[in-house]
Amino acid sequence: MKAWKRFVRRCLIRLRRVVRGGLRRSYARWRRSIQIRVVATTLLISAIVVAVLGVFLMQQITKALLDAKGKAAMLQLDDGLSVVQQQLVSVSPAAADSREKLEDVANNLKSRSGPSGLYEVYIRDTGDRFSDGFTTNELRQQSVPDRLRREVAQGRAGTPERTYGELTYIGHAPVPGLIVGSNVGRFELYYLFPLTQEQQTLTFVQRTLIGVCAALVLLLAAVAAVVTRQVVIPVRLAAQASVRLAAGRLEERMKVRGEDDLARLATSFNDMAANLQEKIVQLEELSQVQRQFVSDVSHELRTPLTTIRIAADLLYEHRDQFDPAVGRSAELLQNQLERFESLLADLLEISRYDAGAATLDAESVDVRDLVLRAVGDTEGLAERKGSKLVLQLPGEPCMAEVDWRRVERIMRNLLVNAVEHGEGRDIVVIVVADRDAVAVGVRDHGVGLKPGEAQMVFDRFWRADPARARTTGGTGLGLAISREDARLHGGWLQAWGEPGAGSQFRLSLPRVAGAELRGSPLPLVPPGDELSPTPFAHLEMGE
Repeated sequence: MKAWKRFVRRCLIRLRRVVRGGLRRSYARWRRSIQIRVVATTLLISAIVVAVLGVFLMQQITKALLDAKGKAAMLQLDDGLSVVQQQLVSVSPAAADSREKLEDVANNLKSRSGPSGLYEVYIRDTGDRFSDGFTTNELRQQSVPDRLRREVAQGRAGTPERTYGELTYIGHAPVPGLIVGSNVGRFELYYLFPLTQEQQTLTFVQRTLIGVCAALVLLLAAVAAVVTRQVVIPVRLAAQASVRLAAGRLEERMKVRGEDDLARLATSFNDMAANLQEKIVQLEELSQVQRQFVSDVSHELRTPLTTIRIAADLLYEHRDQFDPAVGRSAELLQNQLERFESLLADLLEISRYDAGAATLDAESVDVRDLVLRAVGDTEGLAERKGSKLVLQLPGEPCMAEVDWRRVERIMRNLLVNAVEHGEGRDIVVIVVADRDAVAVGVRDHGVGLKPGEAQMVFDRFWRADPARARTTGGTGLGLAISREDARLHGGWLQAWGEPGAGSQFRLSLPRVAGAELRGSPLPLVPPGDELSPTPFAHLEMGE
């Protein structure tokens, strides 16, 4: 029994999954297809309109049939009342042949309906307390409702009354019918008209209307599908062409057919694509010339820079033998040459990224070691600026497949930037890892960033304050190169900051090279207390 219950439960779960999958696919197709929505909407609206129209027509046809039947019944009743007036009013209820006379009149009236038997007759002598009248063709007297009998008895002589009910026969199934009646003298005369033929007619009309309405709805849906298809297909082709154009296939064009609005749309699209292709080609050529110019200039500058470097080193080594002013000039020359060499190296690196020639040499390393080496390289600069580097490293190794040279360069750039803008306050370096990613955060408590500057900070040669001079000899390309290094790893380099509250830069990298980064284990906005002791092991440089 338990096994059977488990089997039924599994079947229900599978059925639920199939139904949900079908609903999701149907909803997806509904959202993606204009044609399906237009056809379904047309089908629904036309079905409602046709249903309302069909009900109205059915009501009118039914009313017309019953009204015609009622008028014919009233005429027949008037004729029957005349016969009863002539043949029965003068007959006394105590006469011996009164019942036979009543039966003869009823049969006579019945015979006037013809061989098809259009109606039955029920005649009753209210003065005869021992008989409830006479009916033709084995019709039960209960076929005449009591309500109609009371209305006829209370009504004025010759005034017809009518109602609808069931005609019951002895040995036959009941049928719907129209019952009319009136009185003349002490006699009550009722005509009972079976509505079997009218019911069959209405059933046939109803089925015909349902078939016609269904065919009309399907025809309207087909017309809507054909009309929508004529509009949707060119739009769909335009969407496909625009997707291919956005993917870089600048030669993509639409076919122009006819001279209608869609043809003009295709012509305009082709003109736009041609102009866009021309402009993109021009921009690519200009960009290629610029990249080539930067690369050529950078390479050509190396030879004279080497000569100047040799001469500057010679002057710097003998600066003590010169006058103080000349010696100071030799020191300034040495510092500026170092900065120029850094700028030249950064320009070459940027040109490689622009040319798409940068490659990733990934290997599995502990990110904590890269952070420690970068902190060691920046420790001297931090001490001169009055800042202290505080490390928050996890106790377990944070292994990731990265190009350690590029990641270490990112960390040095972030630390130098934090020292430059940290205003002599503590700088916190945090390393956090989860199953899929590793993140490094560099938090300073300096001037911070204004709204909108979190993205601009990675632009080349951008400064938050143009009037602020660089004191660490930066080239203005460090953060731009760092962002390109992070993208090369498939990671993120993001910034957060508030004026007066400092800033935080977060580097997020996937643990496996080439994997998609879906999230970062470190929040971009730092918590209120970054120096909380758990769950990290704390190291302070200089201890």
